[in-house]
Amino acid sequence: MTAKTVLIVDDEAPIREMIAVALEMADYRVLEADNAQTAHAMVVDHQPDLLLLDWMMPGTSGIELARRLKRETATSELPVILLTAKGEEDNKILGLEAGADDYITKPFSPRELVARLKAVLRRSTPKGVEDLVEVEGLELDPVSHRVSANGKSLEIGPTEYRLLQFFMTHQERAYTRGQLLDQVWGGNVYVEERTVDVHIRRLRKALGDDHQHLIQTVRGTGYRFSIKV
Repeated sequence: MTAKTVLIVDDEAPIREMIAVALEMADYRVLEADNAQTAHAMVVDHQPDLLLLDWMMPGTSGIELARRLKRETATSELPVILLTAKGEEDNKILGLEAGADDYITKPFSPRELVARLKAVLRRSTPKGVEDLVEVEGLELDPVSHRVSANGKSLEIGPTEYRLLQFFMTHQERAYTRGQLLDQVWGGNVYVEERTVDVHIRRLRKALGDDHQHLIQTVRGTGYRFSIKV
């Protein structure tokens, strides 16, 4: 199973380093950001599996970022654990109301952090999300992030992978370019609609002659993934 990716957001480098060492020893992939703006961009670009977010940071606070992520369709399901020096009960409630999945008060032990992180990840993986999807010999494995055609591995970029995963789990329905942008890129990211066409072309090329026909152009609308001609 591929390692889960955790984004650590804290303006204090020694705290980030301490957490990163503990997580890497527990076989997690680690990304780091020292402010909310950088963190938001990294969430969109890298799609981490979980966010460890410091409550108090200069500029935009962790709790403001948590609220923003929960409001946006593309990131509303992202698990968030708030790290804070505040131990009072009302702050804990504030954090959970902002959409945080858990709350850890500093100082904490690395073992406690890893245990709480595992519990949140276990709760937040929806059933079926890790199931292999197969259509006419085209296989997508969400666990290993691999795509194969008739048993042969395909080279596919990260955006094309997300596009294909969305299509294979939402078959036989036509989607506009705008809907695909919302679902695959995230509604608040500014990307022109013609960018969708570029990635569709790349995806078809990657799928090759045997499977590119599955991604159909629907005139006047957008695209559909279908086994019917």
